Amino acid sequence: MPVESPWQQELETPTDSFFQVFADRVAKPDGVRDSIREAVKILVPRIDWEAYQPHVPHGILGLRAVLRLAPLLKEASFHRALAVTLHMTAHEGRRSALSLAQVMAAKGSGTWRNLEDFIQSRRPGLAYAEAQGFELPDAEDFRRLGLLTLTDMANVGHKLVLACDLADLHERLERPKATGRRLFGLAAWVAGTTEDTFWARRAAKRLVGADLSVPWTPSLLDPEALQEQVRDLCDLGLVALLDRFTDRLKAGQGAGDTLAALVLGASEKQLDARRDLEGKTAWTFVYLASLARSRPTDPRVWCQAAALVNLFPTDEPESRIQPAPIPEPDREALLDAMLDLEAPLAMGHAQGLVRAGVADVALGALAEAATLNDPTFNHAHQLLAVAAAADLLPHLPKVAQEAMLVALAKSLANSQGSGDLGRQAEKCLWA
Repeated sequence: MPVESPWQQELETPTDSFFQVFADRVAKPDGVRDSIREAVKILVPRIDWEAYQPHVPHGILGLRAVLRLAPLLKEASFHRALAVTLHMTAHEGRRSALSLAQVMAAKGSGTWRNLEDFIQSRRPGLAYAEAQGFELPDAEDFRRLGLLTLTDMANVGHKLVLACDLADLHERLERPKATGRRLFGLAAWVAGTTEDTFWARRAAKRLVGADLSVPWTPSLLDPEALQEQVRDLCDLGLVALLDRFTDRLKAGQGAGDTLAALVLGASEKQLDARRDLEGKTAWTFVYLASLARSRPTDPRVWCQAAALVNLFPTDEPESRIQPAPIPEPDREALLDAMLDLEAPLAMGHAQGLVRAGVADVALGALAEAATLNDPTFNHAHQLLAVAAAADLLPHLPKVAQEAMLVALAKSLANSQGSGDLGRQAEKCLWA
């Protein structure tokens, strides 16, 4: 029997030495990549996914978010964020020894026919086992799995997000076999859980007789025209919204304008979010980013996204928080404002940076602020939202870029939590 490394032992049973062992592991060649590979391989079968239903723990998704944000972060910030996210993942609820033995022994034949049957018949355990029989899942396998979940909005769209994000994590880890099977199995397991097609069925009724697909075209509408759609998204009831929304798709509106309107609507909802709903509201950006990356043409999927934006509450405009006027916007001042819980100042600096043509600078400050929180405090929602913004930014017109980054600056300023865990990690990483 192979001897477990200290890092593998910490993943199995975390101790107070977790961060020191992690620091030693990442100091080795390919340490970042291999530490995540080992974590995924060990933790995916051990986490008690069933106990979280209908929710999904966000540790594995958080790992993808940290890797996505790496180009925006200093090396020290990246390592700190990775350390605390791995710590969060390693402390998620574990299944019993008997259940773990059953999961570890489960392995199907690795055929798509069986996998589709298990997903469609809502047998997640068998779907996971069947996925373990795939020799090496690739991007096409994850894409095909995502297609099976397109009209399933259980737990506000987690199924499609997992298919997209775990595919990306697999690529960033350079497609290792064992880790890939674990990630594919997790995506398959979630895909096989209870479905929710309520919004898709409501949309389908309005699309009867329309041979319609949504083309991926750039955003062409001016801000005033987009704002008309935002008012529908934020102010109408679901029935009236879907009527208006499907009419626009039938008239030929493409994905670029549709995505821009949805992001603008999601940004307004984020501005209106109560402090206790900052993270849950920010999830909308995560779902929209999965659409930007997977590029669905099915109009029902875009209708679901509209219903998701519409789901969150809207305040009256006069009571909405506004950006403070900032003569000279600055990245460090933006970061300080978020950390000091000064939402109007943070919004003003983010707005000014976008208008100055350096949206990526504002995004970098948001990424840094997100890494300074213990992800357990907010279920990694901050990391996930900023990573989603990084995915969305290239697809959006400037007006939507500004709205999104301003809204996330407000959210980060309003939802700062403890950074104690990060400071513990820093002591080991920087020793």
